[in-house]
Amino acid sequence: MSEHDQVDPRAAAIADSTAPSESPSKIDRSDETPMIEADRLSKFYGIFAATREVSFKVYSGEVVAFLGPNGAGKSTTMKMLTGYLAPSQGVARIAGHDMSKDRLAGSMKLGYLPETGPLYPDMTPFSLLDFFAEARGMNKKTKMDQIEKAVELCSLSSVIYKPINKLSKGYRQRVGMAQALIHEPEVLILDEPTSGLDPNQIRGVRETMHKLGQEKTILLSTHILQEVKAMASRVILINEGQKVYDGQLEEMDPNHLGLDHVFADLTGHDPTTGVKLQSD
Repeated sequence: MSEHDQVDPRAAAIADSTAPSESPSKIDRSDETPMIEADRLSKFYGIFAATREVSFKVYSGEVVAFLGPNGAGKSTTMKMLTGYLAPSQGVARIAGHDMSKDRLAGSMKLGYLPETGPLYPDMTPFSLLDFFAEARGMNKKTKMDQIEKAVELCSLSSVIYKPINKLSKGYRQRVGMAQALIHEPEVLILDEPTSGLDPNQIRGVRETMHKLGQEKTILLSTHILQEVKAMASRVILINEGQKVYDGQLEEMDPNHLGLDHVFADLTGHDPTTGVKLQSD
């Protein structure tokens, strides 16, 4: 193991449990091209490091939860992976394409939903999807077929011609998801897709994730640990810009203390009070 792949000692202790021999984490995928790859990604703003040498790989068919406290570097990492933000060091790849050098080819494989989605409030969901489909070079027939599929998958038919600024946050999230899916990408990167949603809306997102997870590679960030159990099989956790855990969800809490307890421990907080602990 290289120095770039090392994780926090606490993570190693937590993950050091006996896993089933069939566990996906034990599958040899060394000959497979990762669909998402962070290769020692770092982003510096002056002397401040938003992320420092974050490395991981996500393979075809995986649904991976990307966790960390506020300010840990999750959104920064996701922006570098999508090519929206250039890394100070390291390489971001989507389906083998270097997003600094071959962003257009990588973007054809990628659907991205940022925390604040790219929505134009005066448009309707239909006109917005029509705009994005045309921007991606689809002909008229393909465009209408893809809009129909995205509307059905995201349950938008009842609001398809209403102005986006009149929609609830739940429906706006669905519109954002639909624009990420309009070109049927193989890879989805979703930044806080359930942020601000009520329980019913969250269930709708969860159902959509289950459908998508059957055929796509998904990396999603969330603050709702219960949703990790519902939507993901693997967890990557970063703290203060560095990776501190990468493993199967079933291996993350071998002592059944609860994900909130493990999350607090890995991010240097007291599991009972939530108070940040002093570093040694």
